[in-house]
Amino acid sequence: MLPPIAQRIATELGVRPAQVQAAVQLLDEGATVPFIARYRKEATGELDDTQLRNLEERLTYLRDLEERRGAVLASIEEQGKLTSELRAVIEDAETKQRLEDLYLPFKQKRRTKAQIAREAGIEPLALALLDNPELTPDEEAEKYLNADAGFPDSKAVLDGARQILMEKFAEDAQLLQTLRDYLKEHGLLRSTVIEGKELEGAKFRDWFDFAESIVDMPSHRALALLRGRNEGFLNVTLVLDSEINEDAIKPGPGPCEQRIAARFGIKAQQRPADKWLQDTVRWTWKVKVYTHLELELVNELRERAEEEAIRIFGKNLKDLLLAAPAGQHVTMGIDPGIRTGCKIAVVDATGKLLDTATIYPHEPRNDWGGSISTIARLASAHGVTLVAIGNGTASRETDKLVQDVMKKYPEARLQKIVVSEAGASVYSASELAAKEFPDLDVSIRGAVSIARRLQDPLAELVKIEPKSIGVGQYQHDVSQTKLARNLDAVVEDCVNAVGVDVNTASVPLLTRISGLNGSLAANIVSYRDANGAFKSRNDLKKVPRLGDKTFEQAAGFLRVPNGDNPLDASSVHPEAYPVVEKIIIDLNKSMKDILGNSQALKGLNPAKYTDQRFGLPTVQDIFRELEKPGRDPRPEFKTATFADGVEDVKDLRPGMILEGVVTNVAAFGAFVDIGVHQDGLVHVSALANTFVKDPHAVVKAGQVVKVKVLEVDLPRQRIALTMRMGDEPKKSDPGSQRGAPISRQQARHNSPPPAGNAMASAFAKLKR
Repeated sequence: MLPPIAQRIATELGVRPAQVQAAVQLLDEGATVPFIARYRKEATGELDDTQLRNLEERLTYLRDLEERRGAVLASIEEQGKLTSELRAVIEDAETKQRLEDLYLPFKQKRRTKAQIAREAGIEPLALALLDNPELTPDEEAEKYLNADAGFPDSKAVLDGARQILMEKFAEDAQLLQTLRDYLKEHGLLRSTVIEGKELEGAKFRDWFDFAESIVDMPSHRALALLRGRNEGFLNVTLVLDSEINEDAIKPGPGPCEQRIAARFGIKAQQRPADKWLQDTVRWTWKVKVYTHLELELVNELRERAEEEAIRIFGKNLKDLLLAAPAGQHVTMGIDPGIRTGCKIAVVDATGKLLDTATIYPHEPRNDWGGSISTIARLASAHGVTLVAIGNGTASRETDKLVQDVMKKYPEARLQKIVVSEAGASVYSASELAAKEFPDLDVSIRGAVSIARRLQDPLAELVKIEPKSIGVGQYQHDVSQTKLARNLDAVVEDCVNAVGVDVNTASVPLLTRISGLNGSLAANIVSYRDANGAFKSRNDLKKVPRLGDKTFEQAAGFLRVPNGDNPLDASSVHPEAYPVVEKIIIDLNKSMKDILGNSQALKGLNPAKYTDQRFGLPTVQDIFRELEKPGRDPRPEFKTATFADGVEDVKDLRPGMILEGVVTNVAAFGAFVDIGVHQDGLVHVSALANTFVKDPHAVVKAGQVVKVKVLEVDLPRQRIALTMRMGDEPKKSDPGSQRGAPISRQQARHNSPPPAGNAMASAFAKLKR
């Protein structure tokens, strides 16, 4: 019998069952993952948010499994077919797949050909031929003729007997697992172009003749193949490695047919029923089992690929959300444009809109001088110190414009930064933006978002649907439910890791705080607007519908700067304030003297302040917070400087060393914005001088990096980069970037595809 759920999860996570039990209890009581990770370390043995998310996911799966197990047992028992042996096997099933395999023979299904044959009394014939191949099928079949039931001759009778055996073979749980394991070890996913679709499906040409192990195939390749199939350009099938070279296929039963035959003792010994039984095995494999397992394994590959794509998306999103904020500076946001002009929005240090304008420095007006004057006037009027330029169309041209402003008006002391505008258009057209700026043009709202994104990426990006931020791959090909759930969890963890100022936070930002939802967040803002700024965390209890439980979950992540209690601006939870009070008494100093004074705390032993409620991990956290109150876990602000004169792909030359910003990280490498309106790719093999298994271990979205140009493919707008400065640029070869797809003859189940092919598929980028 299987161990309890907590034990199984503990084994999977490599932790103690008591830790899992405590976490499960807290989750069942309504506690959030951020709250448990931050303020219940003693209970869970310091499980972090990643471990808790994995625990939560596995808990849901295993509880669903137990519920399904109960339903399966009840169904079989109701049929009167539940033996003690079968019960034991079902109770030991560790996965939903194994459970469904065991339930398959007992599952209520539509009336099959096998059932019709059984009703006609043909099952004894089928079993007799299986048990004794010395019997002659045609002679034995004559004994079972039943014209009224649709079996008027021996051929029909034998067809019915075959259907019975095929169903028996195909529903054998042990056999299915054997074949499943064999296919996982020897199965290749083969893709070929659909005849006549070569030109229309040219973007999938790398997969027109391709094969790779189904268990080793990386997620991005699997999703590319499945997209090609779904769009009607590729045939995608599961084949055995022994079948990849059609000329080398040996006559006779294949390896899977051999295993079916061995399972039921079917042999070729020239006995009367041997050929009939072998044909039954062949039809079982081709008609029943192969189709079923191909669908299952391809779906399993798709799910695995989706999970990996979602994981990578989540990691990129986390890195972007936790990017360094520029801080509270008066900021000018510019949304570049050509014919429609560049939209300008000036916001104050808190993100409040101060002024707007539209300039036309580019074609067709070419009002360069007037645009410089407008920017200088707005900067002077509002004390602008930072200029955020969106990285879309006309970005580099607008960057040059601001540079000219800085040269002409050095006294303004402006600093310009090019920022990603991914998702800005989504926000500007959203209901939220319309409510916030009902009288503003959509494009001006985009400029506001660009400015705020520089000030505080986290606070602004939470207003945008996570999947619209542009750091994913094949995001429209994965389960949208799973994607949304994962990305929402990432946003929640990031927001709570940083904490928010309850007196300035927007409704979308507050909604992500532990314990809060949209209506409570709106209530907080409404109360703030009606009564003025919160003076303490305790004031939150006056907000309608914000009860004690919600306060417990949320209070530690809501900050009140310059409030009545200095601790309200820290991550110390109100429930732990008595611990701080004991420290104050021992030091005989005021709160203000202690906060930020690491020297004052040096002589104290955190263990002295532990009790039954607050253990050493919590007290140590308190000490760290007192040393650096309100510390921001995000890194120091840094920005890339794009090279002058390098504004388009055609300006690039192999060997150039440039600064850029990582825009996206995938399993095969990292995409880098070097200021030419087309991201370049640093393949995983070029990220470091050592072997890199996971690109996220080297780079992250938003990181400033130095790269060297290896190759430029102008016709296809592809840029190959390296972070290894010792790499030499490749010799010009028009076809070198595409890479040769692996042929059927080249395919081996343990052989990786050529690096060129990985590069080629990576260049597709497919952030859609």
